[in-house]
Amino acid sequence: MPYIPYPVDRGTYQRVYHLLVELAKSFTIDLVCLQEDASRTMEVFEPITNRCLAIPFKNQPWAKLFPDRLVNPLPSTVAHWQDPSVLTALKQFSEGQDYAIVQCIDLVLWPYLKAIFPDHPYRVMDRSRVDWLFQTEELNTLDLTLKERLLRKENLLKIAKLERSAYKELRSMIVCGPDDKTFLQDKLGESEKVFVLANGYNEQYFDVEAHPRKLSEKPSILFCGALDYSPNVDGIDWFASKIWPLVRAKVPEVEWWIVGKSPDARSEKWAALPGVRLIGEVPDVRPYYQEAWIQVVPLRIGGGTRLKIVESLGMCAPVVSTTLGAQGLDLVPGQDVLLADDAEDFSAAVAELLQLPEKRISLEESGLNTVRSKYLWSVLGEKLTQYMLSI
Repeated sequence: MPYIPYPVDRGTYQRVYHLLVELAKSFTIDLVCLQEDASRTMEVFEPITNRCLAIPFKNQPWAKLFPDRLVNPLPSTVAHWQDPSVLTALKQFSEGQDYAIVQCIDLVLWPYLKAIFPDHPYRVMDRSRVDWLFQTEELNTLDLTLKERLLRKENLLKIAKLERSAYKELRSMIVCGPDDKTFLQDKLGESEKVFVLANGYNEQYFDVEAHPRKLSEKPSILFCGALDYSPNVDGIDWFASKIWPLVRAKVPEVEWWIVGKSPDARSEKWAALPGVRLIGEVPDVRPYYQEAWIQVVPLRIGGGTRLKIVESLGMCAPVVSTTLGAQGLDLVPGQDVLLADDAEDFSAAVAELLQLPEKRISLEESGLNTVRSKYLWSVLGEKLTQYMLSI
């Protein structure tokens, strides 16, 4: 893994951690993680693994365009993760082992997996996101300078080549949503090797019975997500500039709470808007799910975990999302979630939920029933276990 996924304070960590716990019920697992932060340790994994290793790691410096970046066949976003000491440690750890399946998390670890197990017939990659899709959507959505666009296009050309190599040589790719699968198959050809496994939520932690709804006095909107993640930053910027003024015109007393890790200088402009509370990182997000009247997911760059939606529905906090933001989740629009893709429609959906308590209650009940039946980690873990046994 390219990180130690505990504590589970990011969406990608939640997926990896909970699926590992479920797989450990049926498989004997050796686990290796890159340790970027000395405060994160492997202790929590020792009872559920056969062997585990944390390799101290620091990302390589970003290469200058000339000559290093241009002559390196790896995309810079993957070269950033390559370190000879990691390769040495992985070789030593795996020496003499006869693994039935070898699995890595995300494309950045594919060069290591390919080098250590060049001929293994059962190499698998779990994708928290498809880099090719993600970077394409960033290029098409973000406001970039000419230099930034050229650098991203150069990186994308190399990403495409690396994705083709991985797609051809891997036994299986596990992706978060059907949009990821469709993108890969449109680019690389139809294949049964792409397996879709959505993300879930921890029903013991996000337990609405233990943490019942307790709505704030004023109408309130929540955005919850890492504030240094470019799709979230873009989505918040769009909501702040195009949607928030329309919502306030319809519901003047409404408040918007922005909760998430790593607020930075870009966040200050949101805090300056009327009615906005930039809360930042919190030790426990559940009180905000309890109190917020609704959550908004105004994402315009897709792929990835989409955990904030299933967690919100598990806590009975209704969701207004873009279609792309909820893509990959088997939710019924208008019944489990409200979807809108332009500013006027999005603001109208938000205002409707703030003004119609019966509509909110209907969405709360339906959304909770849906995520409990489809998106518990135990349910998803069993699907993954059966798939791994079948490949």
